Amino acid sequence: MATNRSRRLRKKLCVDEFQELGFELTLNFKADLSDQTLDDFVDQFLDQAIAGNGLDYVGGEDFGLVCLAKRGSVDEAQRAAVEAWLKGRDELEKFELSPLQDVWYPENPINQA
Repeated sequence: MATNRSRRLRKKLCVDEFQELGFELTLNFKADLSDQTLDDFVDQFLDQAIAGNGLDYVGGEDFGLVCLAKRGSVDEAQRAAVEAWLKGRDELEKFELSPLQDVWYPENPINQA
């Protein structure tokens, strides 16, 4: 596809100055958790760590993508807030957060603004 695109098309494709950033999240739960404990964790995670920071989560219980709830990019402060929330939880054996990446085209490098 041509790289000489109009502003309108760049916005529609979420490229160049309209690139949107997010991060991947992998959760490893302790083996002895009950279904109710796991459900409570997921509810609190979505309410406090995700919605509480203006974010949205796409995925399952153990892996997903965190992006901004509206058009735009997650910033390092929001990523750090999610990481801090997860560190305080004893339901997790471990978790991993990826660096910020392009949510539409993960293979593309991050544009330096």
